[in-house]
Amino acid sequence: MNTTISAAAHPATSQDRVRQVTVLLGAVVAIVGAAIGSGALGGQPIAEAADGALSATATPVAPDSPAFAIWSVIYAGLAVFAVVQALPRNATDPRLRAVAWWVLASMLLNALWIGVVQAGSVGGSVVVIVVLLAVLARLFVTLVHLAHTNAVASTVTDVTVGLYLGWVSIATLANTAAFLAAADVGELGLGATTWSVILVAAGAVLSIAYALYGSSSPTVVIPVGLAMAWGLMWIGLGRTDGPLVDETVATAAFVAAGVALLAPLVTTLAARRR
Repeated sequence: MNTTISAAAHPATSQDRVRQVTVLLGAVVAIVGAAIGSGALGGQPIAEAADGALSATATPVAPDSPAFAIWSVIYAGLAVFAVVQALPRNATDPRLRAVAWWVLASMLLNALWIGVVQAGSVGGSVVVIVVLLAVLARLFVTLVHLAHTNAVASTVTDVTVGLYLGWVSIATLANTAAFLAAADVGELGLGATTWSVILVAAGAVLSIAYALYGSSSPTVVIPVGLAMAWGLMWIGLGRTDGPLVDETVATAAFVAAGVALLAPLVTTLAARRR
């Protein structure tokens, strides 16, 4: 289990100051850009971009519209992270040194994803979101293996990255389904329901993998599970009403949501007992 350690006692370097300022300014640009591009401040919403390929009713794996409210929480966490890492007392924090650039990269990739979708390229959006998922997975691995330093900075980082990773994991599945539908590749011989259940089941399996790997870091892995459960739950709710009703997919999504929610609780409790 992670324990708390003191931040590095060495004085801040010019590289530390550059990192702090760049991440702070970059976060402002990325968050504002993402808000404008997503339609939150006017303009075309993501659900209407790319001919509606990523709308809540585009495929059976698309989460219902209320699911996307989680972005407000994630962006708030990213904004707080950017401010916290920029505080003078956190300049030499070893955890922040290790992850700050990666967090900034994730924010810029998310803004890029929005731009690609607005440009109408669903295929390009899949490439970007897979890279974003890889960056967040890299952050997850790093945070699991680094002991906590400053309590506030560590908790803000863990919770924000955990929610971000969990949501993007589900969004990647939905984005993949949207690309397959937009590319008119058919249902790969399986039928829409079977293919959708496979993707939802993949989400459940992925949540278990995260829970097992991060069992020693509850502040990271529990938010991952919460975000994945949130996304899977709204996939299920979206299939119980509207133009894409599918009871089989809904049931699978609700079961997968339960798995995602419980898996990190079970693994972290087991790790504590060991």
